[in-house]
Amino acid sequence: MLRLPCQPRHNLDAIAAHYGFNFHTINNEIYWDESRAYRFTLNQIEQNIEEPTVELHQMCLDLVDRVAGDEALLDLLEIPQLYWETIAESWRRREPSLYGRMDFVWGGQGPVKLLEYNADTPTSLYEAAFFQWQWLVDVAGSGGIPRGADQFNAIQEKLIQRLALWRNENPFYLCCCRDSVEDRGTVLYLEDCAIQAGLDTRFIYMEDIGLGTAGVLTDLNDNVIKQAFKLYPWEWMLRDDYGPVLRHGRERWVEPIWKTILSNKGILPLLWRWHRGHPNLLPAYFASEVDNPGWRLEEEMGSAWQGFVCKPMFSREGANITMFSDRNGELQLVSAPGEYGDGSVIYQASALLPRFGDDYTLVGSWLVGDEAAGISIREDNSLITRDTSRFVPHFIA
Repeated sequence: MLRLPCQPRHNLDAIAAHYGFNFHTINNEIYWDESRAYRFTLNQIEQNIEEPTVELHQMCLDLVDRVAGDEALLDLLEIPQLYWETIAESWRRREPSLYGRMDFVWGGQGPVKLLEYNADTPTSLYEAAFFQWQWLVDVAGSGGIPRGADQFNAIQEKLIQRLALWRNENPFYLCCCRDSVEDRGTVLYLEDCAIQAGLDTRFIYMEDIGLGTAGVLTDLNDNVIKQAFKLYPWEWMLRDDYGPVLRHGRERWVEPIWKTILSNKGILPLLWRWHRGHPNLLPAYFASEVDNPGWRLEEEMGSAWQGFVCKPMFSREGANITMFSDRNGELQLVSAPGEYGDGSVIYQASALLPRFGDDYTLVGSWLVGDEAAGISIREDNSLITRDTSRFVPHFIA
């Protein structure tokens, strides 16, 4: 795994505009950064990323199977009791999921370490699935990228195949909130994939979904919504005014409601509890475990610990994460602001992101259905990766 300098395409702004990539800069700062690229070998991709991704995903599905029927565990994950039976029934029916992204610490050697699983509403999908592939097509053979270079990226192909599961006589709605250019771009991209899969698509903002007289969700023309993709977290949906309507299971949601279990950082201590010592996991604990008398941080986190991270159970995009890193025998604090500071937290052993130049690098491993489908790379000058962290393409050579 190497980071190599590259020559950006001279007409990048025009290319981004042509393909509707309207957030390749954010707040006048570079978000899509093709002045460098990460080089992998095929062996690194297959053995160090792809295989652990599939194994960890299966461990997560096993976790859902244990949690869905266990009231104590559902309560531990702070999932509202009102929806426990609905979640269990969704899992019993094995309602299909579409996609997710695991975030790994990895610098090219040793096993990847799972930081978290974005199993419900992962973004950076468009740039991972389409725009970085278009970059490879444009620059292979020039700008430092060898001719014949490949990319671990079957995301779009697998999305189209997977979306065919929702192809029926009912319109397929796609939803996101207003006032987010990135979310709207992601949903537009998924709508294009859905059309290619043969679905009859409709778009609606989450704020425009209504409640019909029969207790069903409707669009602006009072048509009943029977199946929909939502770029909107389940933990928000369950606490919205219309949340109780979801108990009836009248709609097929993408992602399905059983993903409520996986879109929760509480799965990290559960994974560690049931797979303690697994090479791709970091020690992790609930706050209630840490608060117990006799709990010893360094003993539990391991002899080679580099510090620990405090994560809100439901935080997103790095918000309200606090990292206590041990460097040269001194504990240093790094934190990110956000709107999730009042909830419960979990503690995870710190595995510091590898540093390339002045930047810290995070590897995102994408799944479509149950299959590993591709990777994305994010960079930041902070150890905490946020929604504005730069996206850098990769290639295999």
